[in-house]
Amino acid sequence: MHWMKQSCVLMCLLIAGPALSADAGPGPSPTAERLARRCRPRAANRWWIPQGTLLWGTLRGWTEQAAKGDRGNVLASVDLDGSTPALGLEGGHLAGKGVVGAVLRGTDADGKPVEVAICDAEPSPEDPGTVWYRIQAWNPVAQDWQNPCLGIGDVLDPRALAVSGTWDEGGAHHDAARRFTFACENGAISKCARWGYRPWEVRDGRSLADAHQACTRMARADYCGNGKSHTREGALIDHYDAFGINARTTQASQAWDPAKASFEAAWAPDGAVCLARTRDDRALESILQECPGRFQPGAVDLGNGDRCAVRRPDASAAGPVLRNRSLPAAAR
Repeated sequence: MHWMKQSCVLMCLLIAGPALSADAGPGPSPTAERLARRCRPRAANRWWIPQGTLLWGTLRGWTEQAAKGDRGNVLASVDLDGSTPALGLEGGHLAGKGVVGAVLRGTDADGKPVEVAICDAEPSPEDPGTVWYRIQAWNPVAQDWQNPCLGIGDVLDPRALAVSGTWDEGGAHHDAARRFTFACENGAISKCARWGYRPWEVRDGRSLADAHQACTRMARADYCGNGKSHTREGALIDHYDAFGINARTTQASQAWDPAKASFEAAWAPDGAVCLARTRDDRALESILQECPGRFQPGAVDLGNGDRCAVRRPDASAAGPVLRNRSLPAAAR
């Protein structure tokens, strides 16, 4: 069975102020004393914040007020150029000598510099080529190294995956040879890799990059492909594909009853291809208004009981990459 439950409540770090890169722009250079403090255990104060709509899985801001905003990201990307020691990205892991303990230059969503320390590396038991990293970012106001990832449930110190390229706030992925994203455990980028859509892999001669990108839209119910999420806290979905990675769930369990679920949408890298209903139970008309001209009324039968009520007239002839089912309000 392939479904996910988005964490209903999260705890995130109580830290303040943007971090500075060692070599970028005016400001003090990092001292040996400061660097020596990286990767030490921190007993930080935290505040509660709900989660379920995040792309990167990082804090939206360094203050409580900023973290509760709709947009923002304290660690949007990391630059490998000029890294000491020299590192590279190979598939799902960083390569080179001295990965653990390295301090890299990153940027936040506003392009401001951030220092990122790699504290530990843990190969995934499911895929040794995928490595989880424990990271910390320097906060010059709090004068401390802090985990920029939001806590998930009882995991208060989440890890991150190194994924090639960057994402903008509209949810679009951009290739970048020497830049990558630290995708935290509770964000859609990381979740989709865990669900089997690892963008650096190939399946039957076909790259999974499009499947991974389509999954980031699906996980957040980003129907319009504009970065806006339409999911709820605690939502369950059953997702499946034509790659043979995940199949539609047919057996009932304590967590999921396929008889109560109904088809929601089919997905491409830039959002929904066609749509039967919304995950947060808002009217389909609201989605048509949010992205005018993107969808038009018209039934589409995808087979196996998956029927759309609205569709994109410009959708590729190759069809959707992924599909999902979810529980209507009456079935929860």
